[in-house]
Amino acid sequence: MKLWQKNIFLIILVVIIAAIPLVFIRGEYGGSDDQAQSVIAEIDKDYKPWAHALFEPPSGEIASLLFALQASIGAGIIGFGFGRLSAKYKAGDKN
Repeated sequence: MKLWQKNIFLIILVVIIAAIPLVFIRGEYGGSDDQAQSVIAEIDKDYKPWAHALFEPPSGEIASLLFALQASIGAGIIGFGFGRLSAKYKAGDKN
């Protein structure tokens, strides 16, 4: 199997893995911040947060977009680091 065929296969596999939960699992998706806030409100009704966000996105969709952007940049940095280490390791094997 050629490299481009492997890449196409992996892309299709990733799309299938991402689509299956969205199609077959019904429910409400929410963030851990909202869940933690509701639990804290149940425990202590007079609780007041001691810290506030520096920036409040205008909508939940923009917050999700910024979170996904942050995650993708982090994944890119980690992937770049692993790629550099792998290339360095392979170059060390040739010498």
